[in-house]
Amino acid sequence: MNETATLWWDTQTQSICYIDQTRLPADYTIVQCHSIARLARAIERLEIRGAPALGVAGAFGIALSAQNCKKKHLHTFLSDVHRDAEILYATRPTAINLGWGIERVLEKIEHVQDITSARRIALTEAMTIAREDTISCHAIGNHGASLLPDSCTVLTHCNAGSLACSSWGTALGIIRSAVHGGKSVKVIACETRPLLQGSRLTAWELIRDGIDVTVITDSAAAHLMRTSSIDAVIVGADRVTRDAVFNKIGTYMHAVCAHHHNIPFYVAAPVSTFDAKKTESDVIIEERTREEVTTIGNRIFVPSLAGVKNYAFDASPINLVTAIVTDHGILRQPIDIDSILSLKSTK
Repeated sequence: MNETATLWWDTQTQSICYIDQTRLPADYTIVQCHSIARLARAIERLEIRGAPALGVAGAFGIALSAQNCKKKHLHTFLSDVHRDAEILYATRPTAINLGWGIERVLEKIEHVQDITSARRIALTEAMTIAREDTISCHAIGNHGASLLPDSCTVLTHCNAGSLACSSWGTALGIIRSAVHGGKSVKVIACETRPLLQGSRLTAWELIRDGIDVTVITDSAAAHLMRTSSIDAVIVGADRVTRDAVFNKIGTYMHAVCAHHHNIPFYVAAPVSTFDAKKTESDVIIEERTREEVTTIGNRIFVPSLAGVKNYAFDASPINLVTAIVTDHGILRQPIDIDSILSLKSTK
């Protein structure tokens, strides 16, 4: 199984290195990021994407800000780092992990006595978060693998693999762990319009690992569920509130269809993705640019006078979820919010 890192800190160049996901599958490109402005652009453009990966990116972003800041007085130094944090916060409003990673590093340096200590502590905490994310993904994989039959076909949506984390993955982590444990798993990957994260990223990862994968159009999923071609659906999550799971747009359709056809619908997410303080109505659904829908390559596929709605995420009611697979165990129906709070408090 491939354990290639998605993003990491390069000590020689004092920069964030990452795989540019917009170039896959045609080009495997490593980018060195030396500034907060470049990191913010990378996140906005989805060069870095996926909830856990965004948490790691946010943490490394604060470390990068601390290394780059030239202010001599601690108060103005911390003010500049907080200003950079706000720039990063604004890039993706729906996914919770980005803010979680930022805040965790900020809290560590809030009461330091000097700038040298702040730089060292920020980088140490960011690297700890990256290591913990890999451990977390393996734990999710080990817990979730027990839910799959010895031989099965799993449908997944978007990309919740190693590219969406520091490595291994959440939804794909379950599949990887199941295959690693000797189970025969075939994967149906929805293409995931409009940016094709399923066909470009999920298929690329699974082929690299030698796992059987077939790409389908998003609209074919219900047909395959109805014809008994799918044994389970596994997706990731960008935020889990008291009453809903937020994930890539189209996830709700899969949840409804799986529920109708009595197919298990599993969500794979670390406890850091839980937002127990909010409900669905409190969360902003990110809307992205018109061009992502209207244009493929150099061709325009939508008339210029036609309106376009490009939602990045949707919300699936928690009662449609068979179980949430976390790094601390499996939450089954009825999913108890107190259990989620208890899990998060031990993180």
